[in-house]
Amino acid sequence: MKRLISTLAVLAAMGANSAALAQAVYPSKPIRFIVPFTAGSGTDIIARTVGDTMSKGLGQPIIIDNKPGAGGTIAAAQVAKGEADGYTVLIHSSGHALNPAIYPNLTYDTLRDLTGVTPLAALPNVMVVSPERGWKTVADVVAAAKARPGALNYASAGVGSATHLNAEKFKLQAGIDAVHVPFKGTPEALSDVIGGRNDWFFAPLSSALPLIRDGKLLALAVSTPQRTPALPLVPTTLEAGIPGSDYTFWVGMIVPSATPGPVVRRLHDEALKALASPEVRERMKVVGADPFPMAQDRFNAFIKTEMESAARIAKAANLKAQ
Repeated sequence: MKRLISTLAVLAAMGANSAALAQAVYPSKPIRFIVPFTAGSGTDIIARTVGDTMSKGLGQPIIIDNKPGAGGTIAAAQVAKGEADGYTVLIHSSGHALNPAIYPNLTYDTLRDLTGVTPLAALPNVMVVSPERGWKTVADVVAAAKARPGALNYASAGVGSATHLNAEKFKLQAGIDAVHVPFKGTPEALSDVIGGRNDWFFAPLSSALPLIRDGKLLALAVSTPQRTPALPLVPTTLEAGIPGSDYTFWVGMIVPSATPGPVVRRLHDEALKALASPEVRERMKVVGADPFPMAQDRFNAFIKTEMESAARIAKAANLKAQ
C-alpha cells in the first residue's frame, strides 16, 4: 500500500511538473486570434495590427481566423467551449457586452466562461451616408427620419454588434424610427451604404476612413464624446444636437476562464508591449484608433459595467435577436 501511495504521489508530481513545464514554454506553437467579424472590419483591423507585433514578442505566428455571424456569438461560443490553453484567443468588440441582453439562448455565460485579458483599442464609430443622398448634417438625417417614420434604414455589422448598439442608442436619443439591416461585417455594410441601399451606418472609423477620404462616403458625425484627430472637422453626435448619443467602440482580448494564470499574464504583457510600440501606435493613429490597455481585473470589471449599460439600452429599444 505504501509503495502504491508513493507511486501515485510521484505520478501526480510528474503531472504537475508537466503542466508547469507546458506553461513555462508557452507558446510552443502558433496562436489563433478568433475574430467574430469579416476581414476589413474594425475589430479585424485591430486584431491584425496588434497581432503582427505580438507574434514577434511571443516568438510564434498569430493566425487571424474570421468567424462572422450572430453578432459575434458564434466565435465567442467557439472560444468559450475550446481548449483553455492560450492558443485560441477571442478578439471581440464592445458588442460582446450587448450579446447576453439580446440573445436569450447563448450556449456560454459571458462572465463565467470567458475572461478578459486586456482591451486593445478604443475608436470612434462614424455616421456615414452616401453623398448621393444630399444630406450634409445629422440634423438632415433626423429631419428625414421624422418626416417618414420607419421609411429609412440603417446598416450594422450584425445583430448585437457594437455598430448595432451605437445606432440604436442614437435612434433612442434622437427620437426617430428606422429599420435595421444587419450584415456579416463592416465591409458589406459599407458597400450597401455606398450603393444607396442603406441610408446610414455607424461604421468603425478604421474601416470607413479610406472611403471617406476618397469621397465615396460622407462623414456626418463621430460617436465619441470628443472629436477625432483623424477627422478634425467632423462634429460629434453630441455637438450635432443629440444629447446622450455618444458611444465608444472598443476592441479587446478574451480567453476561456480556465486558462492558466501564467498564460493569461504572458498574453497580457505581450499585448501591452505591442500597444506601447511606436509601430502599433502609428498604425492605430492612421485609422483613428487609440491604444486602450488595462489590467486584467479592471478589464473584467469594465466588461461587467458595459454589460449593464448595454442591457439598459437593449431594454429601452426593445432589442431582441431574431
